[in-house]
Amino acid sequence: MAAPRFEGSFLGDVARLPPNAVLECKICWHVYDPAEGCEYWQVPAGTPFAHLPDHWRCPRCDGARDQFMVIDTSGGTGFAAPSPAAPVDPLPGLAAAAAQRFEAAFREVHVGQMRGMPIVNETLDVRAIGFRPHEGRVVGVLVTPWFMNIVLIPGPEDDWSRLTVGSRTLLDFPSGAYEFIAANRPETGPYRACSLFSPMFEFTSMLQAEETARAALAALFDPALRDDEDEPAAKGPEPTAGGTRRAEPSRRALIFGGGAGDAGGPRA
Repeated sequence: MAAPRFEGSFLGDVARLPPNAVLECKICWHVYDPAEGCEYWQVPAGTPFAHLPDHWRCPRCDGARDQFMVIDTSGGTGFAAPSPAAPVDPLPGLAAAAAQRFEAAFREVHVGQMRGMPIVNETLDVRAIGFRPHEGRVVGVLVTPWFMNIVLIPGPEDDWSRLTVGSRTLLDFPSGAYEFIAANRPETGPYRACSLFSPMFEFTSMLQAEETARAALAALFDPALRDDEDEPAAKGPEPTAGGTRRAEPSRRALIFGGGAGDAGGPRA
């Protein structure tokens, strides 16, 4: 007998799902298999659907979890009692909250300080794109009508309260090392930013800007783009007579619109 179709916790009790239940998004057909977990949201293998973090959404189409339906219970009969709750990772919730916080803060800047300024592309809006956990922190792309930056936000184990605004450092990602500049706003708290584009006049629509932001974020995590001569940022910035060494220009610069160059300055 086929397993009953189930749609999240709204048409059934999610707590009664078998721990091994495999579910499928009815929008894009992405499958969540507890045996594999979710690499996008850094959910470890063995996590039942019922124990996913509250902010978990479909990693392919961003659909809500209530759009998922049971497609397999691996031989289970009916619904089972829930297994002990898995430890909750705070980073997905931190990522979702940070995206909302940055959008709200920079929309206020747009309306209150930047509206009508000559460097502003009024075709565009403020949008936080792809904010996600990364090595204990949160990374994403912030799009505004006057800049597009990669943003790195401290995690629960970080203390960036003494971060020197304007200081620059090289940070290592799978595709290479990039220069980030420290920033701090009352509405967002401390963070680091790496400039992708500024100003934004080459974008003719918000859709184009969002697609570029997602492509840049994907490239950031693509190890195939790393040059052999890249040095891990874990070794720290390399001082020179002219200051901190910048990453050398490469084909990544074509993807990032300047790559490891100016990290946004006061625009961030």
